[in-house]
Amino acid sequence: MIDKEKIKQAVELLLEGIGEDLSREGLQETPDRIARMYEEIFAGLNQSPKEVLSKTFQAADCGMVLEKDIVFYSICEHHFLPFYGKAHVAYLPDGKVAGLSKLARTVEVYARRPQIQEQLTAQIADALMEYLRPKGVIVMLEAEHMCMTMRGIKKPGAQTVTVITRGVFMENQRLQEEFWRMMGR
Repeated sequence: MIDKEKIKQAVELLLEGIGEDLSREGLQETPDRIARMYEEIFAGLNQSPKEVLSKTFQAADCGMVLEKDIVFYSICEHHFLPFYGKAHVAYLPDGKVAGLSKLARTVEVYARRPQIQEQLTAQIADALMEYLRPKGVIVMLEAEHMCMTMRGIKKPGAQTVTVITRGVFMENQRLQEEFWRMMGR
């Protein structure tokens, strides 16, 4: 559970640490605003993908399901700066499917936690495997990391791409090629 009072205290210390005047008009409500913002952007810490993926529908002889261009925003756990981009999630059902919005919601549950992109990619794939029990899953994330844009190497526009496969996608080249074809690549 998010402790807004602790966040407000931490923001006050941070502002003092960088030499800001907490009584300055523009900063007077900033600790409270940031505490409310963190409650929203870290909401995934209090959510489970099980809640999202528990409702399924029977679908016999169904081909690959791909939901692409799912926009996501997350926070890098190393610098606490945002990374954002698009997720592409595909699975090969084994008799049951989830509603299409559930794939995007699963991405959202995990994106709203401090972490790294590689972990986010794996968490999405593993949740689908665990709760949908498909024949296989492939997840690709493309993201820009503000820690590379604003600081350090300062390379705006650089995209980090992560791909993970589970189940039949791990070794079935034909299925992987079908995914890339459906992606338009």
